Amino acid sequence: MSITTKDERIGMQQASDAVALTLKKMREFAKPGLSTKALDEYGGKLLTQLGARSAPKLTYGFPGYTCISMNEEAAHGIPSVDKILKEGDLINIDVSAELNGYWADNGGSFVLGEDIHGHGRLVEASKAILRKAISHITGGVRISEIGRLIETEAKKSGYTVIKNLTGHGVGRGLHEEPHEIANYCDKHNTTRFKKNSVVAIETFISTRSTLASTQADGWTLRGNKGGFVAQHEHTILVTGGHPEIFTALNGIWD
Repeated sequence: MSITTKDERIGMQQASDAVALTLKKMREFAKPGLSTKALDEYGGKLLTQLGARSAPKLTYGFPGYTCISMNEEAAHGIPSVDKILKEGDLINIDVSAELNGYWADNGGSFVLGEDIHGHGRLVEASKAILRKAISHITGGVRISEIGRLIETEAKKSGYTVIKNLTGHGVGRGLHEEPHEIANYCDKHNTTRFKKNSVVAIETFISTRSTLASTQADGWTLRGNKGGFVAQHEHTILVTGGHPEIFTALNGIWD
């Protein structure tokens, strides 16, 4: 969406605060021995308390309030009583929701407890790449150039990017134009970021894979070559200078 009024700006900030705080509190609530179903239900209660509704449930009928992916799962993991969090797990939580007609999206990967499996370096690379990508976004910049930056930075760190998972426009719906803000330079995409538009920028940084494949459950995604994936995401407002981060309260850079 394009923000043209003060009320629109307030609406987007309120929706963004709801998903950001939910993500932050879910990350803090996660502990070894907890099921991803229990973690998701906690997130669902938080959204309800904030007056928000789960976007994946509303939009796609997703079997969970949030997407929680573990270890080799790249994205869209289904919360389950059978998935139990363990020390050192690589966890990704993606929270998106609707509040008073406005939609916001954010996510983040983290290592649970002690980094006994060495996933921390991947997580930190994803965070740093997202920060750098957002710092280069301004009205008029080609979307493909931000994709080039993300892939270049990933390669410098010894990683690949997932090419079929992308950022997107957001605001009056969960997915709006531009529909694909890729993690690589798509030479066929000549679209530019528009000033005053709202977009969800996300990194998908991988140790090995370049594509994500849907599993038998119809939702969960895994890398085509195995390995692990870290994702971080902010909903931002594109300006004539440095973007404004609507979901800053999630603390993914803390």
